Amino acid sequence: MAVPVIMPKLEMAQETATVVEWLKQEGERVEKGEPLLTVETDKVTLEIESPASGILAGVRVGPQQVVPVTEVIAYILQPGEELPREAEAPSPPPPPPTLPVAATPVAQRLAAARGVDLSTIVGTGPGGRITKADVEAALAAPSRPAVEPSPEKVRATPAARRIARERGVDLSAVTGSGPQGRIQAADVLAFTQAPAGAPAPVAEIIPLQGMRRTIAERMTTSYRTTPHITFTVRVDMSRFEEARARLNARAEAAGQPHVSATALIVKAVAWALRQHPWLNSTLHDEEIHLLPEVNVGVAVALEEGLIVPVVHQADRKSVTEIAAEMNDLVTRAREGRLTPADVAGGTFTVSNLGPFGIEQFTAIINPPQAAILAVGATQLEPVVDEEGQVVVRPVMRMTLSADHRVVDGARAARFLTDLREALEAPTLILW
Repeated sequence: MAVPVIMPKLEMAQETATVVEWLKQEGERVEKGEPLLTVETDKVTLEIESPASGILAGVRVGPQQVVPVTEVIAYILQPGEELPREAEAPSPPPPPPTLPVAATPVAQRLAAARGVDLSTIVGTGPGGRITKADVEAALAAPSRPAVEPSPEKVRATPAARRIARERGVDLSAVTGSGPQGRIQAADVLAFTQAPAGAPAPVAEIIPLQGMRRTIAERMTTSYRTTPHITFTVRVDMSRFEEARARLNARAEAAGQPHVSATALIVKAVAWALRQHPWLNSTLHDEEIHLLPEVNVGVAVALEEGLIVPVVHQADRKSVTEIAAEMNDLVTRAREGRLTPADVAGGTFTVSNLGPFGIEQFTAIINPPQAAILAVGATQLEPVVDEEGQVVVRPVMRMTLSADHRVVDGARAARFLTDLREALEAPTLILW
């Protein structure tokens, strides 16, 4: 019996997924549980396994195609088995509606002058708008016979026509600057004086899709709808670095992974969140939910954008456990092997740009969370010690962004003060 391959619903709010690539070819033998294709949701890219052993057949969608969840995208057949009747002749997609062609005024004039049908050109401008460069590229294509317009169809002043005749200029190639695009004498002179060289460089157009689109939508929504309030403190990292050095010496002796600064910061954040539950909350339908678990998300930079894997129940884990889990999450994030569970359930986010040399920055809250911590680089700076002496110490700046609808200034300040104390005296959270 034919087994359908269905686009799975991997997240609660998920409606579609994008096919990245098929790992098996149609007609190829596959085994149950073998990776069949790669799909991308708004959070993760992951492999979909074959639901049965057999022959891959009836593939309905190709790479980069967006598919609704629960839709059949292929079948697994047994040798000699035929596709189900409904799979043999899938209903054709509805024809796209006829829309006006979007083109710049210059592109429209050039197309009209050279007899180019704009509906046959794919625009590279914003929103797919056809530009002058698109029309010129279409004219240069060897497969497109250019239709030479008669000189009478080109709008130009008598002086412009005279200069064009004298200098052998094709007026249809000149962009007019006069009313309604009429070519002036100055336009012809400028055209003849322009150096004949390589065409002007064209901007690379990258569609806003996949992870990048999700980031854009979520950050825009957060910035527009969440009243951000921010606080910055300086942290003396002397004892923090000493404690991390001792931890890493022990880890090396035990054959365990090293503890990164971010892992130790996550441990301190989890401890502080347990003391200040209002920072570990969400706002839903005019209700503030103080969350029972402390799940700290850690922002990870990827080539295609940003993803936030989550260390679940971070307050219940040792710093070495957090370090090991973070190493695994970051590795799988960069290899595109995170699962939906790895990025779900975050209650607070830490974004550390210190490794990039950023001294201080403000992060946008990751909805529906109530706060996010932006961590800067640790740098040597002069500070006044307990005895009033100016000494050089490693100093780090961290900035808390909080949802002012949920967290008032005093609550946020107390959280940040306790977090700074934990970082400046790590024995509070380690031993």
